[in-house]
Amino acid sequence: MDEVKQKIALFIDADNAPASKFEKVLSEVAKYGSVTIRKAYGNWKSPTLKGWEELLHEHAIQPIQQYDLTKGKNASDIAMVIDAMDIMYTKNIDVMCFISSDSDFTPMVTRALAEGKVVLGFGERKTPSPFVNACSKFLFLDEPETEKAEKEPKPKNLKSDTKLVNLLRQAIEATEDDEGWAALGPVGANISNRTSFDCRNYGFRNLSSLFKEVDLFELKLGQGRTYMVRDARKCKKTEQVHS
Repeated sequence: MDEVKQKIALFIDADNAPASKFEKVLSEVAKYGSVTIRKAYGNWKSPTLKGWEELLHEHAIQPIQQYDLTKGKNASDIAMVIDAMDIMYTKNIDVMCFISSDSDFTPMVTRALAEGKVVLGFGERKTPSPFVNACSKFLFLDEPETEKAEKEPKPKNLKSDTKLVNLLRQAIEATEDDEGWAALGPVGANISNRTSFDCRNYGFRNLSSLFKEVDLFELKLGQGRTYMVRDARKCKKTEQVHS
């Protein structure tokens, strides 16, 4: 029996999103289901949208024309929110995807989550944190590709990122056994349920590589060759008890 695929609505803020990264978006979105609605908003008379214009026919994206009638006001944002609200309540959609580096969509994302939708966000690193944090998952589009990332040095000060370290430690504490060990899968699930965190935004392909780089945790292979992780502080406490 074929697995029922989730239906996805894709909304593109063409004025605030890089067309060159659209293939990356499609690859990620495909993990969640089938994209049944594809809309891109912007002033298509503007030469700055030439990159997106070339993708419209190839990927069956419906262009929505919005003129820049007032300087400093983005009519595309308003039209996109109105369409998203309409589709959310009138179409059988499971996942809503927003491609933008604009924080104007934060209330829309919050409403979609309240309605039980999964919300995926994509944008550049300049995207304001309220929009990033509001999404179920957010992936930065201006991160280096995997091949390039492997050649570039990883950040050396991750252990000083208090917010990241606390997030990792709290996820371990929520899923650990009596000895402090937690399977990496449940740890990752716990993090995903709480934030829009994605290890690729830190330049790592998987969570185990990130834990190794932070260098404040122990990793080992458990049953079924799955990774187990433990807070290094827990290891020291255990050694003190047995000494």
